[in-house]
Amino acid sequence: MTLEIGIILPTSTPDPAKPILGDARAAARLAEASGLDSVWSTDHLVASAPILDSTVVLATAAAATDRIRIGYGVMLLALRPVAWAAKQIATLQYVSGDRLILGVGTGNPAHGDVGWRAAGASFAERGRRTDEALSLLPDLVAGRPVVLPDGTEVALAPGATMPPVLVAGDAERARRRAAAYAEGWVAIGLEPSEIGAHVAELSALAAEYGRPPLTVTVVAPPLATDPGQAAEQLSAYAEAGAARVVLALPGPEWQAGYEFAAKIKEQL
Repeated sequence: MTLEIGIILPTSTPDPAKPILGDARAAARLAEASGLDSVWSTDHLVASAPILDSTVVLATAAAATDRIRIGYGVMLLALRPVAWAAKQIATLQYVSGDRLILGVGTGNPAHGDVGWRAAGASFAERGRRTDEALSLLPDLVAGRPVVLPDGTEVALAPGATMPPVLVAGDAERARRRAAAYAEGWVAIGLEPSEIGAHVAELSALAAEYGRPPLTVTVVAPPLATDPGQAAEQLSAYAEAGAARVVLALPGPEWQAGYEFAAKIKEQL
């Protein structure tokens, strides 16, 4: 089984003391030149550390490259009015030549609710609003008429190809959301030994909705620091059923992370 390798763009960090804010254009170009399959931007309005706007970052990455896929990793869909989110998604599809992957999540509680309050969005209802938005997105992105929850009828133009959707989250509710609305599920730090059970569960859930089996994407897989050993670990992910891994950056020197990913890619 072929394993796609993506990498996070230098646009945010889990550690406020070590912000990873680099040149998104240079990073995207380097990822493409290294043969990687995708680049990803994290998303929030106010996180626990500095963070750039994901849509602007992905538009920059798209403009700087020709082949590589660009992905929300992941978009907090309920943080935005759904029609506005659909406009951003459709426009990114248009300017990138249909290279977008739409990762969707409900947000890590570790960031708190300040960003949600600042956006005028409900933190408590983010799960329900995410489900609601996912049900409307395909028609909105395609430019078909849609009746919004408040009764407003809208058709966005120009329409675009709906990108593949990946739903993130470790809870059973997130996996059920993925089965209902998405082509894939995203987990953080999953070990190869844990993938098989999730693949079986996702297939069963998707069957309940009359949908095909879901792909599995693992973000920030725990890897050895030696490229050869890391490549062997990634082969184990592929054998276990993962379709993609997205590598996180080890620190502010983002170039080192990209060079490491390139060495792994060469050995797979």
